[in-house]
Amino acid sequence: MAAAAGIGKGTTRTNDDLGVSSTSQVDADIRQLKADIAKLTEQLATTGEHSYGAARRVAKEGVDQLKAQGEAAIEGLRSNARDLEDQLVATVREKPITSLAVAAGIGFLFALISHR
Repeated sequence: MAAAAGIGKGTTRTNDDLGVSSTSQVDADIRQLKADIAKLTEQLATTGEHSYGAARRVAKEGVDQLKAQGEAAIEGLRSNARDLEDQLVATVREKPITSLAVAAGIGFLFALISHR
């Protein structure tokens, strides 16, 4: 109440009372907010670049791993094919007449199937 009575008696108002200081404080706050937004934007861009780089590295590692697995599977199939070939050659050398009869029978079956 005393302050209100003081104002009523004709005391002079300061710049604070008129809002000049408040305006400069608001301007300073706005400048600070703009600076903070610029920093956040920069940090988001950096984070995005890091995320993209990390995703790219993970994808490359996955591709490399799949490639290695594919090459191992192909090598395993080649090894199995060589083993089968070696077994077939060994069987033909051990039993040439039986092998010739089996081959003739298989040829005859293919001829019958293809004739129809």
